[in-house]
Amino acid sequence: MIRTATPSDYDALGAVMFTAIRTGPSPYTDAQRRVWNSAPHAGADWHAKLAAQFVVIAKTNAELTGFMTMRPDGYLDLAYIVPAARGSGLFRALYAAVEAQAKTLGLHHIWVHASLMAQAPFAAMGFQVVQHEQITRNGETLTRAQMEKWL
Repeated sequence: MIRTATPSDYDALGAVMFTAIRTGPSPYTDAQRRVWNSAPHAGADWHAKLAAQFVVIAKTNAELTGFMTMRPDGYLDLAYIVPAARGSGLFRALYAAVEAQAKTLGLHHIWVHASLMAQAPFAAMGFQVVQHEQITRNGETLTRAQMEKWL
């Protein structure tokens, strides 16, 4: 089931993000994953971040299994699916809801900073790589790509 998130979902989404980053197969090392997300996000700052965005969630058997967020300017900020639900079509379903919202807002462009894991799913949705980037957090270098899609 895909639906728009409510504030009561926000702390659970922090746990989904943590699980998606820190467990399961990944092209990132354990050290890279620790600096990317050291603990599940929760609390006032996390709630404010999500409240300022369009947030759509996926539930499988009443359990939160993924989510995506988009700022009003078309930046797709967060996209996470727990390892057990990957390959089930949730990414495509979540993205369809985000793109529909972008069109409702009259946007013509969506862009994202996609992790190594997210680049292939975004490419499958029609995104193109603008540039590859490396960011450094606490001494660890993470590779990602800025990607965009014109609607």
